[in-house]
Amino acid sequence: MQFDFTTLPARDRYRLLTNFVGPRPIALVTTVNPDGTHNAAPMSFFNVMSSEPPLLVLGIASKPEQEKDTAANIRRTEEFAIHMVDRALSEAMLVAGLSVPSGVDELALARVETEPCTSIAAPRITGASCVFECRTERLLDWPNRVLVIGEVVQMHVRRDCLDDAGRYVNPEVYQPIARLHGDNYVGSEDQFVLTAPPLEDVFKGEGG
Repeated sequence: MQFDFTTLPARDRYRLLTNFVGPRPIALVTTVNPDGTHNAAPMSFFNVMSSEPPLLVLGIASKPEQEKDTAANIRRTEEFAIHMVDRALSEAMLVAGLSVPSGVDELALARVETEPCTSIAAPRITGASCVFECRTERLLDWPNRVLVIGEVVQMHVRRDCLDDAGRYVNPEVYQPIARLHGDNYVGSEDQFVLTAPPLEDVFKGEGG
């Protein structure tokens, strides 16, 4: 089948993109509301896009004629924290994704403990496996979506999520989940190794 995205309705484009581009990592984003309360929302239009400079990207959809609190807070404060979602954080992620009135503190609703970040005002969830403190590098706007590019200024990793040397991830402990489509998610327990063949062997096999 072939789909012409220049004529396809937006709902059908969303369905196809989110069904086939995945698994997608999930960012639980925390920001500060205008009254000083906390805001949290999960984003699965999310990924790393550069290590030098260290940049993460979020795609945030807008409600009709109203920007989501996360996007509005990022636009106002120019900072936010991203929590990588694992199974331990999955319930809080689901609660934070519920449609609640603007200004509701989703972190309080999810009954999670928080603590201050190091370099930004947004809170971070105590005990989270991995948290990135970000400052806005730039915003790219469309009528119903904003693309947020954030520069990482601090990273918090729970010690048991790293190997003994503190350099690489410990896959037995750090097991993030990712979104597939709808309410379907996948874990990272089923990891396997793929090793590329030597280039000379590939050339030797040409035409064989």
